[in-house]
Amino acid sequence: NEDPNALMIEASQVITELSALIERIHRTNAVAQTNEGQSMLTLLIERDTLEMRHKLLIEAIEATDTEVDRYSPREIKWHIMVSVAGLQKQADDIAMKLRKINIFIQANNWQIDLVE
Repeated sequence: NEDPNALMIEASQVITELSALIERIHRTNAVAQTNEGQSMLTLLIERDTLEMRHKLLIEAIEATDTEVDRYSPREIKWHIMVSVAGLQKQADDIAMKLRKINIFIQANNWQIDLVE
């Protein structure tokens, strides 16, 4: 049996170490450049933006699902007001960009040392 108080102290120490590591990662990304001269921070912001746009499109597509939760399908008539195919094409394009930017970020991360 482990002492819960000791576990709490150890967990707190791990959180402190993690916080310091996260700070180093953020400081590194703020100054690091890729071989092409792009800022890592800019790439990460671009990736986050693409993820938000992709999520928005997927949620819009899912909202067009007209499965009826009522007693009778005649109670409510649903009309889809957006082009699901168009939204899906946009989502697919963004997903491809996300895959490419993630590969690019990962490849560059191997070449960048953390700042102290």
